[in-house]
Amino acid sequence: MINFLLIIVLCYLVGSFPTSIVTGRLLRGIDIREHGSGNAGGTNVFRVLGWKPGLFVMLFDAFKGFAATFWLSRLAFGTISLTNESIMLLCGTAAIIGHIWTIFARFKGGKGVGTAAGMLVALYPLALLICLGIFFIVFLTTRIVSVGSMSAAIALPIVLTLFRTVFDKPVSNVLYIFSFFATALILFTHRSNIKRLLNGTENRFGKSKNA
Repeated sequence: MINFLLIIVLCYLVGSFPTSIVTGRLLRGIDIREHGSGNAGGTNVFRVLGWKPGLFVMLFDAFKGFAATFWLSRLAFGTISLTNESIMLLCGTAAIIGHIWTIFARFKGGKGVGTAAGMLVALYPLALLICLGIFFIVFLTTRIVSVGSMSAAIALPIVLTLFRTVFDKPVSNVLYIFSFFATALILFTHRSNIKRLLNGTENRFGKSKNA
């Protein structure tokens, strides 16, 4: 049990690595949270520093979720009476929580979308591909990243429901239940975006605030 808890803490710390903040410091000597939207996420890095740093941050944040779910979780296999998939889910969730509430930046991190995507790569890549497709369709239509992200998050449990009931594909109960939690968490981290959307003040991509 102790070993399992230590691995969960390790996954949290991996997820906590503040990729966007470190990138902003190294490339421009700035705190990315003081520019653009003020969020410590890949989209804001894209907006403030350009597409190359933005893409790097997005991919690295996804890698954090994948590493915790696919690799670090294996250190906990057999240490507790849970299925391997359940352990992978817990490790991935710890990384997402670390990304959102990073201990290295006063518990103010990103919104968790990239890290959750990396987690889904390890757990159910087909579902991720469909959610990514939905993200790009919505984003290209609205030019608003937050709308695309929330649409993809909402789509996850719907996609898994269709897999289970219509296409007869294997989806475990634990993953299915987790998908609803993940959707709720992503919507929670986007609550400021939801407020701006309702007020009509949410930024469209390409029309950002000056850094």
